[in-house]
Amino acid sequence: MNVICLVAGLLVAPLGEAVTLQWTHSIQKTLWEEDYRLQSDALKLTSARIQGTGAGMEPPPDAVLRDGAWHYTPALPPLPGVQLRHSPHVAPYVVCVAGDCRPLPAWLPTLPEDTVVGLQPCPAAEPDRKKLVTMRP
Repeated sequence: MNVICLVAGLLVAPLGEAVTLQWTHSIQKTLWEEDYRLQSDALKLTSARIQGTGAGMEPPPDAVLRDGAWHYTPALPPLPGVQLRHSPHVAPYVVCVAGDCRPLPAWLPTLPEDTVVGLQPCPAAEPDRKKLVTMRP
């Protein structure tokens, strides 16, 4: 069985079958949110929200303004994963699992301050990968 994981080098944090990814736009300082569900061996982006608009961040034509955010369903096929840039120059991504929202370094405590983190499907148990360091919240 697969789950959604955060992966950075040998660091792996199994999360579950559904997550919400949040981040603050580095220029406009508005909140973006994306909901992902595990779909076999891929991630399905099921819904998204943008709390504001600005240059290069217009919501799609079918978006609905509700509770201060533009809600929409992205028309994307299932994705093999999403690459997240963790950097000291911007606020960290926040990952929510069943209402438990934490910044990336809280899910992966020894995460280097400048690295790429994968949000991707992975096996729920990794008994054969002896070098793997699994960080559980």
